[in-house]
Amino acid sequence: MFSHIVIGSNDLDASKAFYDATLGALGCPPAQVDGKGRLLYVHDGGRLVVTKPIDGAPACGANGGTIGFSASSPEAIDAWHKAGLAHGGVAIENPPGPRETPIGTLYLGYLRDPSGNKLCALHPMG
Repeated sequence: MFSHIVIGSNDLDASKAFYDATLGALGCPPAQVDGKGRLLYVHDGGRLVVTKPIDGAPACGANGGTIGFSASSPEAIDAWHKAGLAHGGVAIENPPGPRETPIGTLYLGYLRDPSGNKLCALHPMG
């Protein structure tokens, strides 16, 4: 359904350290940096672009928005969460773990990146 997601950053170096570590824990290679300094992450057909806002205004996290990343296992989510905390992320909501939802049991972890974007790593438990 989605071709790509673009998020803003006020500090691309901090974002690169954070996303290289967290997405690396999910199997994604480090960012490619394009000619405009944007960070390009490509993995399993998905694309995440991290950039300074084009309009020059400060980047800010979406209020009510969440970006979800697929994970291959609960252990991958735990590694993702740990990597995020070690690279400027902030733990939010409950610690990573199983949650009962209307679509079944999901293993979820939540973080805010260094620019305040809300992120989730998700693995269906069966």
